Amino acid sequence: MELRQFFTEDAIKLELESNTKDDVLKELISLLGLDDKSEGMLYKMLKRRENLGSTGIGRGIAIPHCRSLVVSKLRVAFGRKASGVDFKAIDDKPVNFFFLIVAPPLEVSNQYLPVLGKIAQFSKESDVPQRLLGLTEPGQFLKLLEEKGV
Repeated sequence: MELRQFFTEDAIKLELESNTKDDVLKELISLLGLDDKSEGMLYKMLKRRENLGSTGIGRGIAIPHCRSLVVSKLRVAFGRKASGVDFKAIDDKPVNFFFLIVAPPLEVSNQYLPVLGKIAQFSKESDVPQRLLGLTEPGQFLKLLEEKGV
């Protein structure tokens, strides 16, 4: 299993417009192309998850994630905000890179946790934050995933 297979160019946004945690979550959700009701339900689920503890893992990276009935298979999105957003990350620094993961409650393929782990592993590589900042188009994000072999 490779991360690259879960991402599509239309679910990658390199210039997020949002300036708050809540708005970033809504903007990431919008990349999944769901209907309004599903977007609202998913937002509530992600907020509930964030209230348990921020998914900002440090080094400018957050991995908001949850399980929800609004998707029938694992869905992911990536967003970047070069100036950063206060996401209440564990290192108290602004977050620039957002990896959204949403999976159905019962997932036969059981890829939710492995995908979460691979994103965390990818994020920990020393050159990744700088390389993510330098991206100019979604295809470069996909190439970086391939190059890193995650």
